[in-house]
Amino acid sequence: MNPSVYPVGPSIHFLNVAYFFQLLYNLVFSGQALSFNSISDVLNTIWIFFTLFAYLFSLICIGVLVYLSARYYQVKAEDAQKYTTISKKEADAKLEDSRWTYIRNLIESTQQSDWRQAIIEADIMLEELLTKLGYFGSSIGDKLKNANPAQFHTLNDAWEAHKVRNEIAHRGSEFELSDHVAFRTINHYENVFKEFHVI
Repeated sequence: MNPSVYPVGPSIHFLNVAYFFQLLYNLVFSGQALSFNSISDVLNTIWIFFTLFAYLFSLICIGVLVYLSARYYQVKAEDAQKYTTISKKEADAKLEDSRWTYIRNLIESTQQSDWRQAIIEADIMLEELLTKLGYFGSSIGDKLKNANPAQFHTLNDAWEAHKVRNEIAHRGSEFELSDHVAFRTINHYENVFKEFHVI
């Protein structure tokens, strides 16, 4: 059958793929001259296809945009938790807590060398605390001498702990450090640090 004999009806106002290809076939392969109506029908059909494609593309873009926006805020919230800025006071408190945890782990060891290290580390924290409190001197002993007992209720604890640290530093391995003395010394340091809210 010759497709050219098929009548071309009035414009169709809904999407008809078969009709669209029939129009193309008639325009390309029929010997008939192109009429304005035929071109108009093809253009109308193309416009319908283009409109449909534009709608689908817009819906896809909106979906992608919604997904990316949700993901952006999700990542932003995760980053805010991960990289939040804390105050210097909070940072110092966390640092001191971690240092004190390290010292507690050392003192709970079975090795005398770890007990010595715990006392030395605690004495370093004591010196930093005294400097922060405004006590001046060339050594911890000098700073403790300048301390006011009325404002430093655990001053005796600080002295007792620092004396043991001096024994370790000056006598070295000759100083026999028992577990009882080691734990008592760390408790003295702990009393001082608790008074000034270091730990």
